[in-house]
Amino acid sequence: MDTFDNADRRLTDGPWREALDDRTVEAVGALTEAFETVEVARGHLYAFHQLTGSADIKLERAVELLEKAGHEQLAQRLSRELLGRNVLPGRWTFQVVEDYEDTYYSVFRGLEREVRELTNGLPHVYEADLKRRRRSVGVPGHEATADEPAAGT
Repeated sequence: MDTFDNADRRLTDGPWREALDDRTVEAVGALTEAFETVEVARGHLYAFHQLTGSADIKLERAVELLEKAGHEQLAQRLSRELLGRNVLPGRWTFQVVEDYEDTYYSVFRGLEREVRELTNGLPHVYEADLKRRRRSVGVPGHEATADEPAAGT
């Protein structure tokens, strides 16, 4: 009887896994990998958003320091032309992030979850198969699950 929860049962052989077509598992794995790349891109987009906002705040300080140093015209030009400027036509970075979320990310996420139903909703069955084949049973650091006792204990 399988006593592992959903996250760990993919690490075991059994009827549930035998019922899955290997090509389907590979295809779902490829889509999940693509979605993981989208997650990385999304993280970079959030970093872009935060870094740009941080730069704008630092720019504001530079404007203030230029004014105090007697460079009012240059400070006013920076303030007028650059402080609070759009990064894309009509868009600050938060709007770019929101558009990405609504237009691309949420659609990709939804479809990846839908396709993952082909593997009972599990996202990493392909990788679990690799782990099962590659791990050295009984060797410390190669336990199948966190609950499996380490070798020698």
